[in-house]
Amino acid sequence: MFNPGSTGDADVLAEALRDELAEARPELPVRLRPTEYAGHAREIAREAASGPGRPLIVSASGDGGYNEVVNGIMDVPGTGAAAAVLAAGNANDHDRVTSRRPLAEAVLDGRTEPMDLLELHRGDDPPHYAHSYIGFGLTPVVALQIEKGGKGTLREIVTTVRSFWAFTPFEVEFAAGDRRRIDNLVFANIGEMAKVAELSETSRPDDGRFEVILLEHRPKWRQLAIAVRAAVRGLGRQPATREFGFTTCGPMPVQIDGELSDVAAGTAVRVRCAAGALHVVR
Repeated sequence: MFNPGSTGDADVLAEALRDELAEARPELPVRLRPTEYAGHAREIAREAASGPGRPLIVSASGDGGYNEVVNGIMDVPGTGAAAAVLAAGNANDHDRVTSRRPLAEAVLDGRTEPMDLLELHRGDDPPHYAHSYIGFGLTPVVALQIEKGGKGTLREIVTTVRSFWAFTPFEVEFAAGDRRRIDNLVFANIGEMAKVAELSETSRPDDGRFEVILLEHRPKWRQLAIAVRAAVRGLGRQPATREFGFTTCGPMPVQIDGELSDVAAGTAVRVRCAAGALHVVR
């Protein structure tokens, strides 16, 4: 499937992949499905994953569109469906970090492999899955302003700088009475995000754990120094775990694979590693 509104010519890329597969394997059935509205990719993926056989659902999109496909597949317990992403977005973090070869070559090879997912629980709501990262604090605040101001290198830089200087920390509770003010809290299934930031040098999407990048509140100059270090040489080794929880003290935005959402005040948040939950082609 492809997102006609993608920033990366998703329709052209999807058609090119279809033609390449048809030339190599004319008997291989390939169906192109454009998405028509937010959430449509999840519906299409759920429909395909509910059918017979072991379909491969390819998302020609950015990280957000691929997130919808992943969640559509996870909506169908026990499905034999597998997923793949054809990068056609702005950041394309997941594809950039995890892909090993051209997608057509991987599809024709036919082998799939398990990949971990991040499973986000917000109070009693159903879980939401992320293929790459979940961010609280400065990460979604900057993303929200970029979404309002428009994407594009210069605009993104200006928006990021403005959001950075205007940012105020959030307060969360990790245990009874243990309240902390945080600038950023990111749970990472891959080691990079936002095209340039290296969060962890040890992160892998198939090791049964995720990295926790927790930055408590500090002066702006120290925040800036950390951001520069992430872009220039990376943040190095980060602690990894299989589960992490906290409670929001006030309303907070959250960024899930590039898409924005909200968490109400007083919400118990839990992130766990769903080890090997998704089969992928890469």
